[in-house]
Amino acid sequence: MRRVDFLVGQRDFSTMTAGQFMQQDVVYFTKSVKAQSIAAALTTGNFGSVPIINSEMRPVGIVSEYDLLKAMRQGISLNEISAEEVMSHPPVTVSIENKAGDVMKVLEDKHLIRVPVVDEEGKLVGMVARRDLLHGYLQSQVPDKVWWM
Repeated sequence: MRRVDFLVGQRDFSTMTAGQFMQQDVVYFTKSVKAQSIAAALTTGNFGSVPIINSEMRPVGIVSEYDLLKAMRQGISLNEISAEEVMSHPPVTVSIENKAGDVMKVLEDKHLIRVPVVDEEGKLVGMVARRDLLHGYLQSQVPDKVWWM
């Protein structure tokens, strides 16, 4: 569930923050998890990347569909390698307080679909996808309209 789904009344999209757009229920893994488990989560969850976290809930990497396909193309069995062996690191993150424009710039500049959101201590608190920003924009314009019908 996105926090933006609970907004009441029109909002200025440019002042909205990552904390308002982010998905709070985040699938994440540790470095030791097998890549095959991550592939299963991506395909069943219908998202393209997952953060890899340390014991303090801080993102240390990202595993994307691209990372998994690259390993497969090299002939590596996803059941034989860990997240740490395929993850992109260090991960690109945004702060919970970053404004919409800043988040869009990060997504555009880094060619990302989703980015982890971290709090002031650097701990994972959510994920923001390009689609979340589009949804937030629509909600800021006419919050009571159902856009998908």
